[in-house]
Amino acid sequence: MRALTYYIGTTIDGYIAGPGGETDLFPLEEDVLGHIAAEYPETLPTHARAQLGLDAPNRHFDTVVMGRATYQPALDLGIERPYAHLEQYVVSTTLEHGVADPLPLVRELKSGDGLGIWLCGGARLATALLPEIDELVIKQYPVVAGAGIPLFAGGYAPLPFALTGAKTFGSGAAILTYARARA
Repeated sequence: MRALTYYIGTTIDGYIAGPGGETDLFPLEEDVLGHIAAEYPETLPTHARAQLGLDAPNRHFDTVVMGRATYQPALDLGIERPYAHLEQYVVSTTLEHGVADPLPLVRELKSGDGLGIWLCGGARLATALLPEIDELVIKQYPVVAGAGIPLFAGGYAPLPFALTGAKTFGSGAAILTYARARA
């Protein structure tokens, strides 16, 4: 069975973007970018991989699921497949090729063969898919936003995860990996 991993960047106070969807608050330092390129190359958009001269095979994921707001910046640049090296699904009720209900899609994907499934964002989608999330890979940047789009956007519903890995960087960033704690 394939795993669904929410691989996302956050501020120290748990925001994945500013109030208007801004992501420029995340400093992408060389040490973190080097780690991402080596360990999670498939999470770099296809056009960025080309600019970096990166031609690495997918290590963890062969499929990406993202919400409309996460997808929109690529559309604004005229890029319909920002992750052309992955099977791509966009959860949206307004796009012609969008998927309206993410739970059946993810359950079907998880039952198939292949590498893992990357939940790319955003907060509402992550909340909708929380019952299916097997792993969290949180890139925590040394920034406090104070407000913005939270990691999850839902009501109070505690769900335990266990820390399985932590990597810190000289730039102050950390990558924290959590596995779903199963009873």
